[in-house]
Amino acid sequence: MLTRDGWLVTGAAGALVAAGRFFGVFELYLVGAALAALVVVAVLRVALTRLEVGVSREVHPPRVHAGTPSRIDLVVVNRGSRPTPVLRLLDPVSGTRGADLGIGPLGPGESATAAYRLPTERRGRVEIGPLRLVVTDPFGLTRLGIPAAEHVDLTVYPRIEPLAPLPETTGHDPEAALDVASSLGRSGEEFSSLRPYVVGDELRRVHWPSSARFDELLVRQTEVPWQGRATVLLDVRADGHTEASLDRAVSIAASVMAAVRRSGDVVRLVATDGVDSGPILGNAQFASALEYLAVVDRSRSAGLPRVLDGLGRRADGGALVVVTARLSRADAARVAALGRRYRSVTSVIVERSAWDPATPPEDVPPPTLAAIHVTAERPFGPAWDRAVGATGPARTRRTRVVR
Repeated sequence: MLTRDGWLVTGAAGALVAAGRFFGVFELYLVGAALAALVVVAVLRVALTRLEVGVSREVHPPRVHAGTPSRIDLVVVNRGSRPTPVLRLLDPVSGTRGADLGIGPLGPGESATAAYRLPTERRGRVEIGPLRLVVTDPFGLTRLGIPAAEHVDLTVYPRIEPLAPLPETTGHDPEAALDVASSLGRSGEEFSSLRPYVVGDELRRVHWPSSARFDELLVRQTEVPWQGRATVLLDVRADGHTEASLDRAVSIAASVMAAVRRSGDVVRLVATDGVDSGPILGNAQFASALEYLAVVDRSRSAGLPRVLDGLGRRADGGALVVVTARLSRADAARVAALGRRYRSVTSVIVERSAWDPATPPEDVPPPTLAAIHVTAERPFGPAWDRAVGATGPARTRRTRVVR
């Protein structure tokens, strides 16, 4: 395949040959023929090049949170018996111009390493590859691309801020969010729930069917924690969000979920596009929720009133956190009405100045556990901690032994 320079030289060669014949100037004809011969030699050199090169590519790490560095590591090995020419590695990366790396000649059995950073400033999925190994002639007139590595993806999770846990998330039935078994084990000992495996647990207590289902080791538990429950509702309506405001709302939802899990409570993610994670019991389920949050986009079919009405019908206590960028009076009334079914209801409203630097400062009420307005002058983390801290210390964790 001719490069841009190759086409220019080919065109110049044709023009000089034509001019030499037309004007009868032998020197022009000779220069044109020499340029044409140079192009032919370059094409043959590249076409006859036989490479025995191995290329390995790894993403480190394959999943990161926004703002956390990630990179591609490349190892190129000459497996042939002859030195390689100068090599170029072209690796397309979505959202960028891609990576263009040069590798000097490698002797037989020699290897070279290279690396480049990936864009992780925003959540989403970064598509990488397929990687091509490009061989060119010394004059840069022609090149040959050889597939070297398949397409891979990097998942960038939303940014998570450290937050204070909700002060009280218990409902009417502390065990309502747990998987409760209805039969006895072979040992005759009754177990009441399942929990993730921790180092030191006996392998005979592993519940293999559930472990296979959730792709995580789960063990039978005879000591039931008085776990709280929290539901995080993420509004993804297209008419209420821009791309920037949705990114901010997704980060807030992920941060609240992480805070609930750190406190030992069970969290559930609901979105206005119809997604419902159910009770998140282990790391695998939480990772699945983060995968969704990494790629969720604005939805024109999403409806906040319908989801709020559904949460009111299926409520079993605990805490409810609604994350949105627009809350009408009617929707605010629906959210407030859910206070009869949940122990606490918190609305987090992402104001325009939080994601648009050109917006002037907004006058919003101080943060409370009922409503937190996120602005440029009042970031979410400090506003959340202030609202949660004003309600008193977090509850202590208790357990009950099943007899």
